[in-house]
Amino acid sequence: MLVHGSCVGIDGRGVLLRGPPGGGKSDLALRLIADGAVLVADDQVMLVSEAGHLRASAPAAIAGRIEVRGIGIVTMEYAESVALLLVVDLVAPEQVERMPEAAHCDYLGLELPRVALAPFEASAPAKVRLAVDAAARDSTRRS
Repeated sequence: MLVHGSCVGIDGRGVLLRGPPGGGKSDLALRLIADGAVLVADDQVMLVSEAGHLRASAPAAIAGRIEVRGIGIVTMEYAESVALLLVVDLVAPEQVERMPEAAHCDYLGLELPRVALAPFEASAPAKVRLAVDAAARDSTRRS
């Protein structure tokens, strides 16, 4: 399944960033990468179901490439594939709930935790890391 978004790996755990064109997916991915994450895919993400889990990767034509607004397409090291643990919907700051209920989304019949964050806030990379840590703990409890 091909989805519109960007994906990074944080300590081997995949995070899918979704949002409209120009909504901050690549920007947030780049800030996460600068802080130690690894690029998986930018703009298009391939999802496959494997042994009851989702794996994310880049289509071959764009593997290792990320669009950096104001600079252009940049080639960098990337992870060929990661286990996808979290979906982050990028929204306007006023759409971020202060105390949200647990949310999920479904890909290929598998449920993933989902959070909504404002991508351009200085704290956005830290919030993504907190959310992926929580998703990893929750997935360990379900296993």
